Amino acid sequence: MIALVTGANRGIGREVCRQLAAAGHTVVLTARSLQPAAAAAAELGPDVHPLLLDVTSEESVARAAEAVAERFGRLDALVNNAAITYDTWQRAENADLDVVRETAETNLYGPWRMVQAFLPLLRAGGHARVVNVSSEAASLTGMGGGTPAYTTTKVALNALTRMLAAELRGDGILVNAVCPGWVATDMGGAGGRPVADGAAGVVWAATLPDNDPTGGFFRDGRPLPW
Repeated sequence: MIALVTGANRGIGREVCRQLAAAGHTVVLTARSLQPAAAAAAELGPDVHPLLLDVTSEESVARAAEAVAERFGRLDALVNNAAITYDTWQRAENADLDVVRETAETNLYGPWRMVQAFLPLLRAGGHARVVNVSSEAASLTGMGGGTPAYTTTKVALNALTRMLAAELRGDGILVNAVCPGWVATDMGGAGGRPVADGAAGVVWAATLPDNDPTGGFFRDGRPLPW
């Protein structure tokens, strides 16, 4: 299997790469700067390949798709992990909408842009998987106030997940959203659960067998309420 993970030089993305490579898969580890990507890939082994990728740039995404096409000819799993701005200092009533727009470029339009650019390679694999790394904060069921930029963009990512799952079902492409839970990363902060535990649910969705769920929202392989 050929898998690509965005925002993967540290945190959950890096651990997803490690677990996929440990399971025998070939992994493309991407980051906005090549040096951190190369350093992380070197630590993870020969089956992990670094690639420069900024999900907010159409040109960068297009170049990455060309590079993957030239080297591998297909893509079996796309993990849209890159995310920014856990804006605990904001409330919806007075949020800086410029911050919301900037957040959407990475958290929503980034995954959307990635799927569009890599869709020919995903179709070439015959049974590809797309995993959108989301958050239970995006569940409307228990939603309250706070973190408006992060939360609204993850809600929109969940909606995109549902639409893509319906549209790509006929291509054999499974599209799911995964919440890794509160994980002890630079974004999540101290006190969360181990990174390996959060990443495991993402890897599960990236390696689902054919005829498994699509258009779902999961944590640790179990459904979450929308």
